[in-house]
Amino acid sequence: MTRRLTLYIDYKSPYAYLAKDPARALAEELGAELDWQPYTLYIPDFLGSATLAPDGTVLESQRTPHQWRRVRYSYMDARRYGSRRGLTIRGPQKIWDSSRASLGLLWVKRQGPAALRRYHDLVFERFWKRELDIEDPAAIEAVVREAGARSEGLAEWMLGPGRAEHDRIRAEAEALGVFGVPTFVVEGELFWGREHLELIRERLLELPR
Repeated sequence: MTRRLTLYIDYKSPYAYLAKDPARALAEELGAELDWQPYTLYIPDFLGSATLAPDGTVLESQRTPHQWRRVRYSYMDARRYGSRRGLTIRGPQKIWDSSRASLGLLWVKRQGPAALRRYHDLVFERFWKRELDIEDPAAIEAVVREAGARSEGLAEWMLGPGRAEHDRIRAEAEALGVFGVPTFVVEGELFWGREHLELIRERLLELPR
């Protein structure tokens, strides 16, 4: 029996970016299977929406002052931790639809862990440097190929079976209680945030190998 750790992520979450490498390290240390799953966030549902100019000027906003404080603190906090690991985290200039990047995850996942590892690294790093348009299907397809996965049939799959699978996974995650990312799941127990990794480690060690 293999220890299994499920991790729900969204590429537009800086905290999911910060959790990526520590989660990998934990799984490798314990010989656990790390099952990556997409959970595409709908940011306006809980943080409102806004569009910024390149210089940070607010062009459009549907956020309360409270929501702005939360958003500004979140990115400040993520940059603080990211800088300690040499990660660039630049605040997005709009609310992104990251579902195509999530679909890319599901597509590449079928083609092996090496390609998926590379895909994660490329998408996270480039998006947070503002070097990747995750809403552009052609851009995602290019990253899929660069990660070492085939891309033939990807565009059609994204429009049909892929989208249905994405939506099903999101609904199943919410039925489990998932509401944000990164969310870890061990034997049905949920842990939201990378700060729980030590407790997750303890839970995994309790499982038979």
